[in-house]
Amino acid sequence: MDFSNSQKMKSRGKLLGQRWRNMGLPSVFLLCLFFFLAGFFGSALISQQDVQVPNVRLRPRLLESVDNVEEFDPSPNGETGEHFLTSIPFQVLSWYPRALYFPNFATIEQCQGIIKIARADLKPSSLALRKGETAENTKGIRTSSGVFISASEDKTGILDIIEEKIAKATMIPKTHGESFNVLRYEIGQSYHSHYDAFDPSQYGPQKSQRVASFLLYLSDVEEGGETMFPFESGQNMDANYDFRKCIGLKVKPRRGDGLLFYSLFPNGTIDPTSLHGSCPVIRGEKWVATKWIRNQEMDE
Repeated sequence: MDFSNSQKMKSRGKLLGQRWRNMGLPSVFLLCLFFFLAGFFGSALISQQDVQVPNVRLRPRLLESVDNVEEFDPSPNGETGEHFLTSIPFQVLSWYPRALYFPNFATIEQCQGIIKIARADLKPSSLALRKGETAENTKGIRTSSGVFISASEDKTGILDIIEEKIAKATMIPKTHGESFNVLRYEIGQSYHSHYDAFDPSQYGPQKSQRVASFLLYLSDVEEGGETMFPFESGQNMDANYDFRKCIGLKVKPRRGDGLLFYSLFPNGTIDPTSLHGSCPVIRGEKWVATKWIRNQEMDE
């Protein structure tokens, strides 16, 4: 670098320093503040664009049902199958026991029709007695009134429609079902906890076994009347359990809704958590149609 260039640079430096001094401290401060804020907001904007926030909590999404089933082509069906699609919504209530809830399984008119058919023939409900039990020493265990009606006896055709739908929901042919047991529980009436399956060691040899039970609630109940599962998921399974207590998983009756639960494991043994009962009705009246389903076809 020659002497003349060095002198020029020194002259420019002096000139710039002189200009800064002429601006005064307030102007210098404001200028510095401007550059600081511009840099701060600029970096913040860039960081928002580049960085994803990992802790954002999204709203849960519900499973969506397919409304337009026409877009699906049904598969070829067998001789006993159907050429159309069927949708029966349900909720899994428990895996121990296997219990499913079916909202709006039947219409209000169907429920009213079943009650009308059964009302005139109601009689005090009876029990299947174990060894050593008698009608006298089992009084109070089951206090409802009821009647057995087969679909073939129902001239209105309502029970046949319900029976067909239960077969689809369970995937067990309707020929495996017992007649409907239509029951009425009035205030104070209940059914202590019990099993629907029959233990051969207590009831003797069985030709067939109850695999599952489907309860169709025919009425709303103002208070009480729940179907209870006291041993659900292994709760209360000790020698001190009082079979009269209304505890555990409770299902409130709602007209038109259905409850399905399995009494047997897939290997055919009795599921101990399938113990269930009907809580006392406190206000109102409870009507229910029960369909017991067996592992073999029933005789006509």
